[in-house]
Amino acid sequence: MILPEKTLPRSILFMCRMNAVRSPMAEAIAGAMLPTGTFVASAGILRHGARDPFVDAALAERGLALPGHEPRTLDDIEDAYFDLVVTLAPEAHHAALEWTRAMAVEVEYWPMPDPTTAVGTREQIMAAYRDLHARLEARIARRFPAAAGGGSAD
Repeated sequence: MILPEKTLPRSILFMCRMNAVRSPMAEAIAGAMLPTGTFVASAGILRHGARDPFVDAALAERGLALPGHEPRTLDDIEDAYFDLVVTLAPEAHHAALEWTRAMAVEVEYWPMPDPTTAVGTREQIMAAYRDLHARLEARIARRFPAAAGGGSAD
C-alpha cells in the first residue's frame, strides 16, 4: 500500500539508530508542522541512555522542544500501529522492514546525515545539527504539503 504524496497519515513513526538525534528531531519538527490530529512519535533500534544536548539547542533556536523525551526503542512503544514509518538511517530501515513485515503500513526511507560525527568548535558542531534540522523540515514539507500551512500536533 503506497500512500499518495498528498495523503496525510493519521500516525507517523520516525526511526533512527538510537532515538537520540535524527528521529526525535523529526518528531519535534513534524509535530510542529503537521495538523493537530496527526500523531507523531519516534523510536530507535538500539537502547541509548541520554538525550543529545545539541538536539535540544538546535530545536530551541527554532522555537521547538521535546519536553520529557527520553530515547526509546520499538519495544518501548505501547501502540505499535502507525500509518507510516519513516526511517532516517540504513540500520533503522532494515529493522523497520522486518518489524512491519506482517503489518499494513508504508515504510519510507529518508536518509539523513548523522550530525554526531561532526567535529570542531561548538559552532561547527551546531552547524551540522542545524543542517539536519533544515533537511528534515524541507523533507517533511515536501512529503506532506499540508505541513506548509503549519499546525501543532499534541
